[in-house]
Amino acid sequence: MSPLLTVVLEDYMTKKTNNSKRDFLYLTAAATGAVGAASMGWSIIDSMNPAADTLALSSTEVNISQIESGQAITVMWRGKPVFIRRRTKQEIKDAEDIDVSTLRDPQTDNARIVDGKKEWLVVVGICTHLGCVPLGQKQAEVKGEFGGWFCPCHGSHYDSSGRIRKGPAPKNLAVPEYKFINDTTIKIG
Repeated sequence: MSPLLTVVLEDYMTKKTNNSKRDFLYLTAAATGAVGAASMGWSIIDSMNPAADTLALSSTEVNISQIESGQAITVMWRGKPVFIRRRTKQEIKDAEDIDVSTLRDPQTDNARIVDGKKEWLVVVGICTHLGCVPLGQKQAEVKGEFGGWFCPCHGSHYDSSGRIRKGPAPKNLAVPEYKFINDTTIKIG
């Protein structure tokens, strides 16, 4: 072999080896960077999940065995008051006899209850106008013109199904997700 060819081949092999080492270093650096970015991204995304104490507040169980017909209680759920009312037969009848087409936020009474238990109504106790807490939970409080709740701030009247009947509120009182665990316990959330 000629000396010139030997030099060219050696030079080629050296460059090929250096290129291979350089390619390996680039790939290693890129892989390390990708793993680091993924682990950092996962940490950031995971930190956006609610904390354990917040998840514990996401549902609450309420014993309803002591509530008599015509009575109501207020419980806190996710920082909001929730009204639980055991309605009388007359309140249920009044709520069912309404022509739904005349309501601002049309919703039947049956659509606002769970498991067909008409005597129990569970609603978030926040007026849908400006977020006030309506009156009507206690026996002595004003219940408005329709026997449900009354928001004195701006005069919204709700019926015994929590539907807006008069005043500036645009929507019915919200019905939270809830279910009956047994005959004496409701799980909200």
